[in-house]
Amino acid sequence: MRAYVLGFQEVDRTRIMVVGGKGASLGELSRLEGIRVPDGFCVSTEAFKRLLGEAPTMGEWLERLSRLKAEDRDGIRELSAEIRTIIEGMAIPEDVQEAITGFLSRLGEQAAYAVRSSATAEDLPTASFAGQQDTYLNVIGKPAILAHVSRCWASLFTERAVTYRIQHGFDHRKVHMAVVVQKMVVPRAAGTLFTAEPVTSNRKVSSIEAGFGLGEALVSGLVNADGYKVRNGQVTEKTVATKKLATWALADGGTQERAIEPERQNSPVLTDEQIVRLERLGRRIEGHFGHPQDIEWCLVDDAFYIVQSRPITTLYPIPEVGDRGNHVFVSVGHQQMMTDPMKPLGLSLWQLTAARPMYAAGGRLFVDVSKELASPASRGVVLNGLGRSDPLIKDALMTLIERGDFIEPSPADPPAPGPAQGKPGMSPAGSPPPLDDDPAIVADLIARSQTSIEELKRNIQTRSGTELLDFILEDVQHLKKSLLEPRSFSVLMAGMNASSWINEKMMAWLGEKNAADTLSQSVPNNITSEMGLALLDVADAIRPHPEVVEYLRNAKDEGFLEGLARLEGGQAAHDAISAYLDKFGMRCVGEIDVTRTRWRERPTTLVPLILSNIKTFEPGAGSRKFEQGRQEALKKEQELLARLKQLPDGEQKAGEAQRMISRLRNFIGYREYPKYGIVNRYFLYRQALLKEADRLVRAHVIHEKEDIYYLTFQELREVVRTNQLDGQIVSRRKDEHERYRKLTPPRVITSDGEIVAGAYKRADLPAGALVGLPVSSGVVEGRARVLLDMADADLAVGDILVTSFTDPSWTPLFVSIKGLVTEVGGLMTHGAVIAREYGLPAVVGVEQATRRIQDGQRIRVHGTEGYVEILPWPGQPDR
Repeated sequence: MRAYVLGFQEVDRTRIMVVGGKGASLGELSRLEGIRVPDGFCVSTEAFKRLLGEAPTMGEWLERLSRLKAEDRDGIRELSAEIRTIIEGMAIPEDVQEAITGFLSRLGEQAAYAVRSSATAEDLPTASFAGQQDTYLNVIGKPAILAHVSRCWASLFTERAVTYRIQHGFDHRKVHMAVVVQKMVVPRAAGTLFTAEPVTSNRKVSSIEAGFGLGEALVSGLVNADGYKVRNGQVTEKTVATKKLATWALADGGTQERAIEPERQNSPVLTDEQIVRLERLGRRIEGHFGHPQDIEWCLVDDAFYIVQSRPITTLYPIPEVGDRGNHVFVSVGHQQMMTDPMKPLGLSLWQLTAARPMYAAGGRLFVDVSKELASPASRGVVLNGLGRSDPLIKDALMTLIERGDFIEPSPADPPAPGPAQGKPGMSPAGSPPPLDDDPAIVADLIARSQTSIEELKRNIQTRSGTELLDFILEDVQHLKKSLLEPRSFSVLMAGMNASSWINEKMMAWLGEKNAADTLSQSVPNNITSEMGLALLDVADAIRPHPEVVEYLRNAKDEGFLEGLARLEGGQAAHDAISAYLDKFGMRCVGEIDVTRTRWRERPTTLVPLILSNIKTFEPGAGSRKFEQGRQEALKKEQELLARLKQLPDGEQKAGEAQRMISRLRNFIGYREYPKYGIVNRYFLYRQALLKEADRLVRAHVIHEKEDIYYLTFQELREVVRTNQLDGQIVSRRKDEHERYRKLTPPRVITSDGEIVAGAYKRADLPAGALVGLPVSSGVVEGRARVLLDMADADLAVGDILVTSFTDPSWTPLFVSIKGLVTEVGGLMTHGAVIAREYGLPAVVGVEQATRRIQDGQRIRVHGTEGYVEILPWPGQPDR
């Protein structure tokens, strides 16, 4: 016989598909020693399925519902209302009714009960569904309880629950509803307990809200509540609210809001002893479930009852170091302009490439800077390096240091390697060796890199199996060594130090802000800026051939390049695109993740950009743009030198400046080359690994080539060695990756899980201005184009690009825009470097820019001062 009803003692977390998340949680809680849970039972999903079996057309309704999109609010509202009406209008099958009433007879028919929905996709470690289905309090009598069970079943199809499932990718046809029927307790007070602080995510701080009466009004936000914070068994913060209302149970069923007596309105709901005792209960529950918990509690006399506990699903995971010490982690993605999650193969390969340990959390990488911050000798190096890259990271770290409650000072010791100059763990710290101002040094470094890549290309083709994996591991060690090569590092630092010197001295001597920005335009050897200009040359080769242009408008991935050859002018187009791909085809969005599809593999990615260049520019635009930038830099140099010569000691100042300008222009372009070298090698690794994945597919070890993306490099080597893989690993990692996509990575997070936010300390801005970091000088107004994906680009000349971050793959868009705003970035990250070279005013590090600026709005970018103004829409008065 089917189990339509199960008592709490009969269920645990393994029965979630039978009693839903809430029911499974209550079953677990009722078994814990020292945890009081009001008695009750679960009406199982079998009962729900039995009911739906009485409605044969329900499958058609759910099929219609599954075709709706989250933005179709009217469709969701109408269809979900019809489904609820059908379910509430159906008679509960007799055998289900008998099972429910039999349990009620044992527990007490005239007792008051809470009737709560408990869906199978609810209260999971990955999605809480909090508040998506319904709860009914103080329900008395069999007829009322049965009616409310029906209403709970129907609440699976409220508008908010349906929308939530669509947004989180849950199939309506696979989510079923159980119902929890639980004896009511009549509390003096009730509330919530989070075993991790919801705002800062600190796992060592518990946050309690408490109000008089039933907790429902508090949970729904109808009344003010006291707030308490507890850490290490001590109440650290207490906010006593004015509590004018409370919800109370009525004797004959239902609830009512009543005013609280004036003399009690400002009284604390809980004593300190009760607060600490409640926090201890929360830690016990958290320890049992293994995750921070969101707990609902009631206080009856002086005893706490737990009526619900669900995992907190919004917390960012903590990087794991393997000890219990205090650690401070800095995001690598905010330095690399790649804050999207990476797949395990990409993460592990970047970890192997890095000069220092990197720790994964939420699909992103972090470096531990706690030792450097604790040491006076290295603290300044880290703060200055990261401050140059991202002031918000520096401010967050300063907050931790100044607080003095987390970082233990240590004796002075030598600075550790990295993170320096905006690439945590990718560059050595310390002073570079002296360097002559000789452009031949850069040419030699580039030639050596190209020779090394050609050698790798030849050698990797002959490897397969574990030999291939071992060969790649060995080559990664060569790559690491080249990244730390002193001469290469000296060139990088020489360019950046020259830029800093020019900006500092020109401001001090001439009152000129960010003079190096203009002087950096059209420098030689910048492989990333060449990429944008080279695509203009591709457009020039295609523009004269209308048949080719039309072909591009309808381009499909399969056989794209081969199809060109059949067209008039197609061979010239084919050769131009192929030459471009030979030099830049290893690039793509998020290119530090080896699992990302490259332009060479999907050249149609470039088609919208080529078509935009054909439409927007005249022939020869690439060389004209470069020469225009070069002339502007030369003009700025001559102007600065002339002004300097008018100063006291002017000839000396001008001579120093001229040497630094020469140094800047000779060396700053190389800033982009090391990453180009990394991405070249990664592309060759990727091609070889995908060939090996083909072999694994043919051997039926994996289902599809892309399955290897969800294995670490070390795991992949073991799979190649043994020809064996537990398929559930790939499935689980795919689910994890989807969850990680929904998380926002922090710039700074501690080993307590505390997310420390930084702020800009600016008081000189116009009202309503969006503050950021000035990285490329000038002021520009234009239409904001808010883009989250380069593939959606539809830019006109004069638009201002607003996006979350840009890596080198976005550079071809920069030739069309006249300004740049990003949420992530620093002075020496790729978008900033290219914006300066192209002469685009740019502000980066603007928090939530893609939400605060609407697509199509007119904005003014102050690239010299570091802020953005949102201008009135046409016809709208100034604010």
